[in-house]
Amino acid sequence: MHPIPCRLRLAAFAVSLLACGSAGAITVDAKALARFDHSYGHCEQQIPAMRGRRDEAWLSLWRTRADDTHRAELAKARQSAAYATERKRVQKAQAAGAAPASSSPIDQQCEALWAQTQRMAAKPRP
Repeated sequence: MHPIPCRLRLAAFAVSLLACGSAGAITVDAKALARFDHSYGHCEQQIPAMRGRRDEAWLSLWRTRADDTHRAELAKARQSAAYATERKRVQKAQAAGAAPASSSPIDQQCEALWAQTQRMAAKPRP
């Protein structure tokens, strides 16, 4: 397997997005979102059907549907200083060849993420 500088670490995101209340409001960790977005680009190259479905993929990890409210919260997080700082840090680390440890190859993680995204899309709305 070839090393990929930024790997999806799905388990690490488990503490970064918290479901709040019955309305489905979320709190987004801008740093984790920046790392996810950076890694998601690799998945889009590997699985063309994933292109343009970044928000759905992120939200599917939390078993949350992508709706206007959630998309707006993700957009707000992407405009934050914390997101911009982390994105620059990750890009710099990639350019330097630094690769964080990961428990599985990136291609397998992309496939698992895509499978979860499809399961959420197929799930009937409540």
